[in-house]
Amino acid sequence: MRLTVLGGGGFRVPLVYRALAAGSPITEFVLHDVSGARLEAIRAVLAEMAAAHPGAPVVRVATDLDDALAGARFVFSAIRVDGLAGRTVDERVALAHGLLGQETTGPGGIAYGLRSVPVAIRVAERVAAVAPDAWVINFTNPAGMITEAMQRVLGERVVGICDSPIGLVRRAADALGVSGEHAVDYVGLNHLGWLRGLRVDGVDQLPRLLADDDALAGIEEVRLLGADWVRGLGALPNEYLYYYYNTREAIAAIRAASSTRGEFLRVQQEQFYAEVAGDPADAWRRWTKVREERDSSYMAESREASGAGERAVADIAGGGYQQVALELMAALCGGPTRTMILNVRNGAAVPGLPPAAVVEVPCVVGGHGTTPLASAPLPGAMLGLLQQVKAVEQDTIEAAVTGSAALALRAFAQHPLVDSVPVAKRLLASYRAELPGLADVLH
Repeated sequence: MRLTVLGGGGFRVPLVYRALAAGSPITEFVLHDVSGARLEAIRAVLAEMAAAHPGAPVVRVATDLDDALAGARFVFSAIRVDGLAGRTVDERVALAHGLLGQETTGPGGIAYGLRSVPVAIRVAERVAAVAPDAWVINFTNPAGMITEAMQRVLGERVVGICDSPIGLVRRAADALGVSGEHAVDYVGLNHLGWLRGLRVDGVDQLPRLLADDDALAGIEEVRLLGADWVRGLGALPNEYLYYYYNTREAIAAIRAASSTRGEFLRVQQEQFYAEVAGDPADAWRRWTKVREERDSSYMAESREASGAGERAVADIAGGGYQQVALELMAALCGGPTRTMILNVRNGAAVPGLPPAAVVEVPCVVGGHGTTPLASAPLPGAMLGLLQQVKAVEQDTIEAAVTGSAALALRAFAQHPLVDSVPVAKRLLASYRAELPGLADVLH
């Protein structure tokens, strides 16, 4: 069974391969990337992994998209249009206008989406032509927006994944001291959701958690936002809600840092790829060292500003998006049916959001595909935020598809983290000047 990874030269690809090497139905691992040098560096890491794991999938690299897709049962999309250089522009332009400079949340996420949607749709069209029976598992950011765009071509055979919700659920369960099966009430969009309930043997244990100061102190999201605020919400927020609830503090912390997250990763990864290109020996060890530095520094400026402290060892070591992808593939292949938090078409799962909107909710997954579970109605503040951000996402998609600068401006102006139309106009002009690919997209 073939798995094709788009963005196969990406730094996190070995995480997926390592998970597959531990046992999976995947026998062939095809890597596609527009950078041959990055592909060769990652292939060097995987070659060492394969030597240590007999029975690991065979690795093949391909620079032709159709060749990479042909015969794939699963397509894992993890592309980054304009690379980390583009990400740094996304962040720095927003910061220059006094706004949040972040990869997926706020104006940076809109700019990223505008130039990524056309590429994602072209990929979807090639999947439809070359591998029409394949499932596409999307991790390309902004994940909800890109999943929704690709569904225009491939329908519900595109599923978006993220490790943030499952990490939050795991931390809540650990804090409660519960294990085994539990029913989860999680609802939102990608990077914008809340854990509203955690039922064990039919009893919701979240109220007990919210009342326990010591238990809450072990949850990173609570340390970021404060126990009093979380109790006021009556739910545990996804970590990315820090940027909405503590916007001024987040902007100040990012501006005070020596580099943005994109700049940090760009320097780190350029050094890694250059070193492996010069000497492929010991590539796995070098990759492991860089990955550990990357994981431990995640959201570092926000944790420092909020006094949240260092990331817990369990959070760094816990299975991330690669484990989500592996479990999803196993269930879609006819393995045991399971419930997973995924980015899927809403239908009627979240009242108040459009049927075609991609939402992030628990789903029943099996050989039939994915079925989102119905959510209880949201309180007004939560629903209003979801509706506003979803409208921005859909305007961004339509702007990227049609080339409408007017819709792009509306997306920027109506995002809750952009506070004026004149600022939105200046943002759009700056992004068009700094990102040649975006200038080509918008008329």
